[in-house]
Amino acid sequence: MRKLVLFIVGIIIIFAALFGAYLIVKSNNQPKPKIAKVIKTVYVDTVKNATVPITIPANGNLIAKNRFELFSEVQGVFESSAQDFKAGQTYNKGELLIRINSSEYYASVQSAKSELYNLITSLMPDLRLDYPKAFPVWEAYLNNFNMNSGVAPLPEVNDNTVNYFITGRGVQTAYYNVKNLEQRLSKYRIYAPYKGILTEALVNKGTLVRPGQKLGEFIDPSIYELELSIGKTFSDLLQIGENVTLNTLDKQTTYNGTVSRINGRIDQETQTVTVFVEVKAEDLKEGMYMEAQLKAKEIENAIKVSRKLLVNQSEIFILKDSLLDIIKVNPVYFSPKEVVLKGVPDHTVILSKSIPGAYAGMKVKVNQESVISNNEATQ
Repeated sequence: MRKLVLFIVGIIIIFAALFGAYLIVKSNNQPKPKIAKVIKTVYVDTVKNATVPITIPANGNLIAKNRFELFSEVQGVFESSAQDFKAGQTYNKGELLIRINSSEYYASVQSAKSELYNLITSLMPDLRLDYPKAFPVWEAYLNNFNMNSGVAPLPEVNDNTVNYFITGRGVQTAYYNVKNLEQRLSKYRIYAPYKGILTEALVNKGTLVRPGQKLGEFIDPSIYELELSIGKTFSDLLQIGENVTLNTLDKQTTYNGTVSRINGRIDQETQTVTVFVEVKAEDLKEGMYMEAQLKAKEIENAIKVSRKLLVNQSEIFILKDSLLDIIKVNPVYFSPKEVVLKGVPDHTVILSKSIPGAYAGMKVKVNQESVISNNEATQ
């Protein structure tokens, strides 16, 4: 009886195991749920070829076109100035910038003048006796001789005999010696060559100034130049007098400038040409960082698109019957954010914004707002 019970229990366990295995296999064979395919929405634009102007971006710092570096050619104590000799001080044209004490040197000049006067005086008796025609001219020169002003030019001598006599006595040598000293004396005073502002002051009143020492910088704040480096590819397309749009770093202010100079030499290291743009405005300051847009040339039958739309540097996506396709294009100019393309037929529908994971044959749907805006732009 016991064996019979165990036999029946074993059979029940076997059938239960088989039934459980059947249920497991059946559950694994259930079909997977279908995932709905997502169709991406794209923004499009309709191609209309036109003339695209090429603008070259460049940047640099403003430099005053008229600048005057002050250096001393003589030695002495900085005595005075028409204004307070400090950075930011303005001076009018002809105002005294720096006066260096010249008392000692002035005495040397006066001494040389006195020697010249005495030398000519000593010649007068001989001129009266030997050259009576030349005597009145030299007598008038002596009578007008002023020790407190610059020495006047010597009288013209038409008679070679008188000229030999005057030259032999050393009159001309003494005269040019005085003129040389007077020229040197004028260097003790420096005047403003134009109305401007002192941007740098390196000495104070009472400072001992030595020859060759830099004293400061003086600029004309009414006109500036912007030095730009342009690639040699476009250097021959720029011309003097072309208008240039300048912007500040924050893009808040725009200025108009003109190309004033173009360097004739190419930098061997950077292969660029230096272009100078002249600009005038009251609110400009030296050293301001400016960005320029130089108009180089115009490309006909072309379009300008974002560089993000370019695939493999020579292809773009187009839209045909809700499917993406790829066509070959000819890029003719690259800017930091955009590219100018040729070879795209008119009325071709292209993407205006790139989409991740795009491929040829991909099904998409068009954003209707972009279609409406394109139609309005066409109209």
